[in-house]
Amino acid sequence: MVQRQPVGPDQTMSRLLAVTGLNVRFRTEGGALDAVSDLGFAVHAGECLGIVGESGSGKSQTFLAILGLLAANGSATGSARFDGQELLNAPPASMNELRGNRIAMIFQDALSGLTPTMRIGEQMVEVLAVHRGLGAAEARRRVLEVLQIVRIPDAQRRLRAYPFELSGGMRQRVMIALAMLCNPDLLIADEPTTALDVTVQAQVLKLLAGLKRHTGSGIVLITHDLAVVAGLSDRVMIMYAGRAVESGPVREIFSTPLHPYTIGLLRSVPGLEHDPAVELPTIAGQPPDLARLPPGCPFAARCGRVIDRCLTDLPPLRELRPGHLAACHRAGEP
Repeated sequence: MVQRQPVGPDQTMSRLLAVTGLNVRFRTEGGALDAVSDLGFAVHAGECLGIVGESGSGKSQTFLAILGLLAANGSATGSARFDGQELLNAPPASMNELRGNRIAMIFQDALSGLTPTMRIGEQMVEVLAVHRGLGAAEARRRVLEVLQIVRIPDAQRRLRAYPFELSGGMRQRVMIALAMLCNPDLLIADEPTTALDVTVQAQVLKLLAGLKRHTGSGIVLITHDLAVVAGLSDRVMIMYAGRAVESGPVREIFSTPLHPYTIGLLRSVPGLEHDPAVELPTIAGQPPDLARLPPGCPFAARCGRVIDRCLTDLPPLRELRPGHLAACHRAGEP
C-alpha cells in the first residue's frame, strides 16, 4: 500500500488491481487542489474492498482517475495496473475496450448514469453489441436474463421504459444489471445505496454479495456508510483529505481501530442498544481545505490526541499488525 507497505494479509490471491503512488490534482482559479495524494491499495479477485470517508475525501476521484474519467482540469500521476495493464493515462481506445467490459462502474446517481433519451432495453443491448458483438436477438435474451437476476419485475415491459419512468431503487437495479452484462472482472460501486430506503438498500447489497460469490469478481464499494461496509466488505480502507489513514481486514478495523479518525467514525454509528434520547458523539471541526493542506497530519486540527509532532510531520502509513496499517504517530499507544 502507501509507503510500499504490504497490500493485504493474503498475498496468494489473484491481484486484479494494484494502485501505487496515485496523485490526483485539479487546476482551479484559486490554485492547485490535491484531491488524492500518494495513495496505494490493491483489489483481489473474489473480494470486496470498502473505501470509506467523508465527502471530499477523494474516494470517487480515485476511481474516476483510474478509469480516465477525470474532469478536464484534472490530472493524475502514479500507477494503476489492472491485470498487469497500466490504466493511468492510457489511450482512450484502450480504456474504452476495458470500461463496461472487464471493468464496470455503478455511479452514485443512477439517473445521470443512464441516457435519458434512450429506452432501458436499447441502452443495455448497445452495451452487448459494442463489447460482445452480439446480435439484437441474442443481446435481448442476455438483457432479460440479467434483469431477472437483479429482480426487475415484468422485465419485458421495463425494456421499453425510459429512465425517468422508473423509481430510484429500480434505476439502481438497472445500473447493476448494466454493470453485470459483460461479467466484469472488477466492479466499482460508488455509493450504490445512497437515497434508497432501507429495504431497497438491503436488496442492492444482497445482489452485490451474490455477484461476488458466484462470479469471483472483485468489488470496490465506495461509501460513507460504515454499516454498508460491514455487511459486504472483506477489507476496508479509510480515507481522509485525499490520503489513506487506515486499512486492514474489516473485522479488525471495526473491533480494534487504530487511527483517531476511524475511532471517531465508529463511535458516531448508533448501535442496537443506543438510546435515541442520547446524542451520538461527533467529530468536531471540518476537513481541511485541499488547496491549503497543513504541513503535518491533515487530521490534527480535529484530533483529541494531537502532539507537537502531529503539527509538523506527516505520519506515514505503516503496518502495525499483520495486514493492518495506520497513518498516525500515536497509533498503537495505550
